[in-house]
Amino acid sequence: MGITIQTVIDLMVKQPIPNTVDGLLTGSPDDQVEAIAVAFMPSQYVIEEAIAQGANLLITHEGPHYAHRDPVEVLKQDPVFVDKNERIRQSGLAIYRNHDSVHRVQPDLITAALIEQLTWSKDVADVRENASIVALPAALTLGEIVQNVKEKLGIGFVRVVGDPSTLCQRVGLSVGYRGSASVMLPLTEPEPLDLFIIGEGMEWELPAYVTDAMQQGKRKALIVLGHAESEVPGMKLLADQLRSALGGVPVYFICEKPLFQLM
Repeated sequence: MGITIQTVIDLMVKQPIPNTVDGLLTGSPDDQVEAIAVAFMPSQYVIEEAIAQGANLLITHEGPHYAHRDPVEVLKQDPVFVDKNERIRQSGLAIYRNHDSVHRVQPDLITAALIEQLTWSKDVADVRENASIVALPAALTLGEIVQNVKEKLGIGFVRVVGDPSTLCQRVGLSVGYRGSASVMLPLTEPEPLDLFIIGEGMEWELPAYVTDAMQQGKRKALIVLGHAESEVPGMKLLADQLRSALGGVPVYFICEKPLFQLM
């Protein structure tokens, strides 16, 4: 007897989550799984790649419709929205969104995977609900950390607030859209932080705070990775876990270029 989509879901979801955005968006739980593709987001590119690789189940962290929850009504007549849905329907591709479940495990799979890829797992000093604190063995300059981050994550650029020569040792780190002041600033108690690393957040919150701190002569810096760039390691880890658990079922991870380019 083959493996069904419900079998895969049961491997990922250990307990029900109220008011979750997770779920099977297309397809049936009873469908047999031929191959699985895992990605950060079901973009048009990812959908086409999943189909080309022979996957009939696509597992993503974000949804396909440009909103955290159901899209606004006006979008449902948009030609991009309509064409994307039609391509999914014609292909028979099942899409499962796994957003909340991977964040709810302890420790948060997405954050832990980012820290692991940065080779800082042994340096974690504290794990909070939505962020972690890393205490590096020795202080490094912001410039050195930026170079290491880009190399470890395989990304071409990050956004930075701070002097490249600033020495940083205590680092507050969050993923995705958790880079708000309300999440990150409580990390500075009881001990201050030298550096914040976030996926993204409001530009007038944490970036403004770090800029003001610098103007006051305080040692602060910020690295903005990008939403996808901060969460891709977690989805890669999920793909690895499924590959190990499912034995002979092919599991592919699909990575795509950053949404933005520098001009």
